[in-house]
Amino acid sequence: MSFNISISGLQATSEQLNSISNNIANVSTSGFKGSRTEFSSVYNGMQAGGVEVAGISQNFDLNGSLQTTGRAMDLGLTGAGFFSTVDSKGQSVYTRSGAFTVNKDNTIVSGQGNKLQGYSVDAKANIQQGKIGDLTISNAQLAASATSKVDFSANFDARATAISTPFDASDATTFTSSYTTETFDSLGNSHTTSQYFVKTADNTWQAHVTVDGNDVTPVPTPIINFNSDGSLNTTTSTVPFTLNTFPLGADPMTVAVDITGSTQYAADFGVSKNNPDGYTSGELAGIRIEDNGMIYAQYSNGQNQLQGQVIIADFPNPNGLVQGSGTSWTQSFASGAPIVGTAGSGVFGSMQAGVLEGSNVDLTTELVDLMTAQRNYQANTKTITATDKMTQTLFNAV
Repeated sequence: MSFNISISGLQATSEQLNSISNNIANVSTSGFKGSRTEFSSVYNGMQAGGVEVAGISQNFDLNGSLQTTGRAMDLGLTGAGFFSTVDSKGQSVYTRSGAFTVNKDNTIVSGQGNKLQGYSVDAKANIQQGKIGDLTISNAQLAASATSKVDFSANFDARATAISTPFDASDATTFTSSYTTETFDSLGNSHTTSQYFVKTADNTWQAHVTVDGNDVTPVPTPIINFNSDGSLNTTTSTVPFTLNTFPLGADPMTVAVDITGSTQYAADFGVSKNNPDGYTSGELAGIRIEDNGMIYAQYSNGQNQLQGQVIIADFPNPNGLVQGSGTSWTQSFASGAPIVGTAGSGVFGSMQAGVLEGSNVDLTTELVDLMTAQRNYQANTKTITATDKMTQTLFNAV
């Protein structure tokens, strides 16, 4: 019986050494979760039977430290959850290692080629929550968008002298102040749109507009009236006003200019807001991933377009997951079905781009455990040696 008890101790300790060795080997593996061997005593009725390995559990409660990489496609998780990917066979594979890249098909994949899963977007770049699929990045050139409105507000100098001379954009004495805005047509061509403001009487101004030097001022000329307290009189002012221009080769442009919020105080002319929409075409320049998993394509024209949103999966019993190669896990009956959501919401952890989660293995602890396991192994061998000597003594006495 002593032999069997000691052998069970050797076998159990050997499995513990395997777990410790695996932890030490993966101390630098991104997203790795350390394991521990859990022992259970064995009794045959009232008779001691030694020890057995009750199970090997992983520590999902402790996160590894986030290590900055500077790579836009590297993602790190803090808190609960896994990145959801799909392998070449269509099987769902879950991982904490966020080292992703874009393959030749513009699909976001892990180092093992598994495709990162998330919510896709529709034709208007709106997130379609509930529609989960492969996340891809469009490398097509972003089409130009024609300017359709300009939100403009400024302070008009109440101290300015009224001008009676007919407006002439080339003569600075015929207008009080001016401001220039860049606008775009449907082909992405840039146009210089200039607004000229002429004080014609107390609290009364006219607005004139040119595009590329051509006068496109609406008829009748827009009037801007202010109240005696300096606020814009929206009742008597003919604003906002609309410009109609016809750029060569592009669609006709209709631009609404809104000067809501403008004031007239005894201070220099100053623009507080000038926000035209529209932009020229642009090429893909980079990728940005927000903390909520939103993926944006960045273009050379300064625009950003939403490409999708990374999802996070969590399980009722993470220790029931089946561990596989590539720092990955697959669902099992013991783990339960995955719960899917987005980073930072509900029970899910937060996400950060440009970092990777390191292994949660504490090397010092593992080395101490290694020495302890070694001593346990030696002690069990001593028991076998002692039992063998006692048996040998018995044989010699017969």
